[in-house]
Amino acid sequence: MQETLLRAWRHPEALDPRRGSVRAWLFTTARNLAIDAWRRRSTRVGEVFTDELPEPPEAVDEAERAVEAWTVAEALNRLSPTHREVLIECFYQGRSVTEAASRLGVPPGTVKSRTHYALRSLRLVLAEMGVTG
Repeated sequence: MQETLLRAWRHPEALDPRRGSVRAWLFTTARNLAIDAWRRRSTRVGEVFTDELPEPPEAVDEAERAVEAWTVAEALNRLSPTHREVLIECFYQGRSVTEAASRLGVPPGTVKSRTHYALRSLRLVLAEMGVTG
């Protein structure tokens, strides 16, 4: 509000009734200032102040990743073909439910239910393999 009145004081010619409604000019100016302030806040990255240094990222153990990938592949092979293919479409291929349904030739609801039961089965298979987590 203060900025709107400051602009009116700096531009007295805008307040001339022959140019239009003074009220409309004030409301338009206030609206534009509010939009500008919102845009500034939404694009500004928040600043973080701390005295502590960030923790270094954990080193990736490639051997561990290879064992995990092999274990998941083995567990997927133990699933039924319908469960395996829905997990591959949705998680490995990154397809949405609609896209997976189109590729598999089934309704989206079937993809959702198969995904639910496939994940449940995968969890059981991994538990049988001794994987916890």
